[in-house]
Amino acid sequence: MGLLKDIKVLNLAVNLPGPAAARRLKNWGAQVLKVEPPGGDPMEQYNADWYKDLSAGHEVVRLDLKAAEGRERLLLYLQECDLLITANRPAALERLGLGWAELHQKYPRLCQVAIVGYPAPRQNEAGHDLTYQASLGLLNPPHMPRTLIADMAGAEQAIGAALALLLAREQGQQGGYAEIALSEAAAAMAEPLRFGTTAPGALLGGGIPEYNIYPAREGWVAVAALEPHFKKRLEENLGDGISKGEQYGAIFKTKTAEHWQDWGQKLDIPIVVVKGP
Repeated sequence: MGLLKDIKVLNLAVNLPGPAAARRLKNWGAQVLKVEPPGGDPMEQYNADWYKDLSAGHEVVRLDLKAAEGRERLLLYLQECDLLITANRPAALERLGLGWAELHQKYPRLCQVAIVGYPAPRQNEAGHDLTYQASLGLLNPPHMPRTLIADMAGAEQAIGAALALLLAREQGQQGGYAEIALSEAAAAMAEPLRFGTTAPGALLGGGIPEYNIYPAREGWVAVAALEPHFKKRLEENLGDGISKGEQYGAIFKTKTAEHWQDWGQKLDIPIVVVKGP
């Protein structure tokens, strides 16, 4: 997709949300220059394969922004840039002379998406995906999260903000600034729980048999026959009078998870094998 083929993105963000957003913009045709600190992106040490995937097709340079020479080179890059992505704390950027007010004065057409931990006035507080999830009730101790909800959702929100800023600029406005708070991105993903829909025993929290998980003879199956037509088809094919969770469970234990997945596909019922870690 070449939708953004004339857009130049400069990404100062390391680790996950910023690079994930930049990757999507690159996939839509934008030119992405990634500026890493002298020691590189920590993601390369955490997970080299994921780092390569996130950086594929990007030009990568390393600059010491604490040194005058590094900042001068960065300012030269910004002269040709349409969009700047950052994940530094705003106070740190201001100390480097890279605060939004100063950048906007120098580059009025520049747009910036700043990824922060918390919304104003807490933008400079420390946090990470784990702490955001913990504060929202998304953890199940002692188990660690199976995915990075705040980071991945934050990346998606950053993409949306970037496109909105660029569209506004193309409609005649100057470059604009948007902050994406990862804590709020996580809160948006936690909305089903906040409204009680996925709480234990609620509609999508195990409270109805047609939307649940069951042990099979081998493995587990996820059954999502939520709509009435799916439920009707499921219960008609499981057997007469099947409607309770214990009845479902007894039947699913009679065959393997792979069998039930194939059975569901043939009947157009959403049933899949639950994959392990």
